[in-house]
Amino acid sequence: MRAIIVEDEIPAREELEYLVEAYSKIEVTHTFDDGLDVLKFLQENETDVIFLDINIPSLNGMLLASTISKFSKRPYIVFTTAYKEHAAQAFELEAFDYILKPYDEKRIAAMLSRLESAFKRDHAETLLPEGTLVSHPYPLGKQRENPSQASNRINLKKNDKIIVTDANDIYYAIASEKVTLVYTKEEEYIMPMSISEFDALLPENLFFRCHRSYTINLTKIREIVPWFNQTYMLRLKGLSEEIPVSRSKVKAFRQIMHL
Repeated sequence: MRAIIVEDEIPAREELEYLVEAYSKIEVTHTFDDGLDVLKFLQENETDVIFLDINIPSLNGMLLASTISKFSKRPYIVFTTAYKEHAAQAFELEAFDYILKPYDEKRIAAMLSRLESAFKRDHAETLLPEGTLVSHPYPLGKQRENPSQASNRINLKKNDKIIVTDANDIYYAIASEKVTLVYTKEEEYIMPMSISEFDALLPENLFFRCHRSYTINLTKIREIVPWFNQTYMLRLKGLSEEIPVSRSKVKAFRQIMHL
């Protein structure tokens, strides 16, 4: 389930992003601070849910939601605002929820749970006549059915060629728009899938999703650097890149690394 956050106040945007990551499996793919930018994005991209502030530049949240309500395929809209007076209009637009600032953590958690349940209900997999579920095919690699069946060979794409790669040679991966950038020590590859889909191809004993935008090979970590808000920045063997560990992933990371 993919989401975008539309919020022009950085602290509020970062807090909401943290709560979404901490209390759901929803992937926040993009954030915006301008209504017109969102409209341009949606003309070429799809998302499942929009967390939408009302008081944003260029095109306010209500006008934006009104436009989106006319789409043939409409995402769920959750308004996030400091103003109570727009609630009636929001539900006329069939908004999924209307969340007031400052955020209440329990209220957000409950909303996210309902949102995920609604998504599963509204997007139930279609059954074939024989009763077999239709599943989403991965364009490259091998879908991981369970941890014991995970392959250590990953098919990576470069210049229209498929490069069969040992999973342990992969250092990290980064979400980038509609694709995932995958890095070995020497090469960069582009996988035509979301980072969640790519992460599902990797051996669970080697890789950790340390951030909504990053997956890292645990065996390639050279140094764990304490960062702000009790998070970490990870430095890798033989590379200059630094990979963040998000707040919602810190507890799991500490357990894995015995910190």
